[in-house]
Amino acid sequence: MRIVIISAPAQRKPTPDYVSALQKGMMSMGHQVDVLDAWTDDGFRLPGYEYIVVTAESISFFGGKMPEALSKILASGSGVGGKKSAAFLRKTGIFTGKALANLMRAMEKEGMLVNWSDIILNAPHAEALGKRIGA
Repeated sequence: MRIVIISAPAQRKPTPDYVSALQKGMMSMGHQVDVLDAWTDDGFRLPGYEYIVVTAESISFFGGKMPEALSKILASGSGVGGKKSAAFLRKTGIFTGKALANLMRAMEKEGMLVNWSDIILNAPHAEALGKRIGA
């Protein structure tokens, strides 16, 4: 399966280790996986993938607000309506559940079908989650 991981960290920075671990887990199951950075890439290639995984971090400790780059990349991918997808959020504090709900709401606003969501605790946990895709 062709899978894309959209990485939307709270700030511009290199790909977080949990995103690389998630990719490694998916690739170990035989999937073709690409990673897009929400801060630097655009969403024009998104329609070419069978499954879209969004990993994000909340930019606020209390509000659960998502990075602005996430909404931009999802809006620029015009053919994402009806695509199966997964929402993963890195655990950052006590309001992680609210932030995950905000992430799924942003994805569903663009027409994506979120059929799996989870909170990533660390890199080994992310790799284990990646091995469950398509299983």
